[in-house]
Amino acid sequence: MDKTKYFFAVDLGATSGRTIIGSLSDGKIVLEELTRFGNNLIETGGHVYWDIYALYSEIINGLKIVAKRGIDIVSIGIDTWGCDFLCVGRDGAILRNPLAYRDPHTVGVMERYFDEAVDKQTVYSKTGIQFMNFNSLFQLYAMHKAGNSALENAEKILFIPDALSYMLTGKAICEYTVASTSQLLNPVTKDLDADLLNSLGIGRDKFGEMTMPGTVIGELTEEVQRITGLKAVPVVAVAGHDTASAVAAVPAADERFAYLSSGTWSLMGIETRNAIINARSSELNFTNEGGIDGTTRFLKNICGMWIYERCRKEFTDAPQSHAELQREAMEQPPFRCLVNPDDPAFANPSSMITAIQDYCRATGQYVPQGYAEIIRCVFDSLALRYRQVFTWLKEFADFSIDTLYIIGGGSLNSYLNQMTANSCGVNVKAGPQEATAIGNIMLQAKAAGEVTDIWDMRSIITKSIEQLTFEPQDKALWDEAYEKFLKVTKK
Repeated sequence: MDKTKYFFAVDLGATSGRTIIGSLSDGKIVLEELTRFGNNLIETGGHVYWDIYALYSEIINGLKIVAKRGIDIVSIGIDTWGCDFLCVGRDGAILRNPLAYRDPHTVGVMERYFDEAVDKQTVYSKTGIQFMNFNSLFQLYAMHKAGNSALENAEKILFIPDALSYMLTGKAICEYTVASTSQLLNPVTKDLDADLLNSLGIGRDKFGEMTMPGTVIGELTEEVQRITGLKAVPVVAVAGHDTASAVAAVPAADERFAYLSSGTWSLMGIETRNAIINARSSELNFTNEGGIDGTTRFLKNICGMWIYERCRKEFTDAPQSHAELQREAMEQPPFRCLVNPDDPAFANPSSMITAIQDYCRATGQYVPQGYAEIIRCVFDSLALRYRQVFTWLKEFADFSIDTLYIIGGGSLNSYLNQMTANSCGVNVKAGPQEATAIGNIMLQAKAAGEVTDIWDMRSIITKSIEQLTFEPQDKALWDEAYEKFLKVTKK
């Protein structure tokens, strides 16, 4: 690997997106952000859509920069959020911009589906996926019942990363990791479930061929080559779901780890060979999502930094600097008041500060006043919620968990990293911040034969990044706080 190899990654989130060049040389990876752009929702006709053409245009802009700079890229890979999809007609044209998961058309549909089509227990036993009203299963059922003309005339149904790859190559596939977010995929058969498809009146042929991460989809069409100035560059199916790409970038040396993908929303889980689907996993609302190299990501969604970010927007007298705000919060007495960050009260209140104070008042606790006390309450509560989920993970794992890896933007929060180590009683390693983009690029490298498997990928990532280690401290103090957390949050 003496010659530098360049890979083009598209990383799309629900609010913004980026195009990135990853260079691989001497066993290390380096990232360069080319472009950054918004991902704007369109509200019209009572519905909320993504602008797939705008996203395609931004990808084209990034590729034009590559051509202009004369960068000889090996391949292109795209990761996005999960669940959403678009419909393609018999003539190969996109029939309509895709509905967004924030669209209200799925409100109440999940319960209707269980009553009219397939019961809740059967759906979980087939898919092992947590129930959210915007899962593709319920979106498709809502569209089916509404007589959605795009769905009725669809020749192909493509998840968002597959749709954008289709626009670049003309090849229609169904990438495994993003398909696993749909609540249509059976993790045992590793294909879409026939009974669930039948309940929607949709044949398996409407979806592309199931494709594993690290597979070449096709090459840029002649049209895209002409527009961008590039040659017939291959497009690779990476781990199309952004979380799957992020977990692929966990810099672990063996399987005895848990991960916390930390950002506005957090996901904590383990990597397993087989899906874990039983009464206990259903009760605790754990989910089984597709990973790379035949793995399953067994995980649970946790609120993450959403509460913190919402509070910051409301404060009028707090320091603007994250570092200063967090330092002042850490100077407050610990564990005076605690909340369950995943309580419905914090989903989207008109005032997050009021919601926290009301929760503390209702549970007979000290009511925090001022920004420092409120943020201290948030961080204490998050760390203890992480412990609760981590405790459940240890119950499910058939191996001892030696290390918790924190990846994503939240890995930069040293205070919370240390608190998480203290709370969970496990060594925490923080980084990489850019896990999703790195995972995307490394899967392209795997498709190109530059790396052999997931452990080869992770070895390169480990050598390429700086990690901080946080060792657990103050065990007795955190054990006592956890008991208080369990009592306060028990409902």
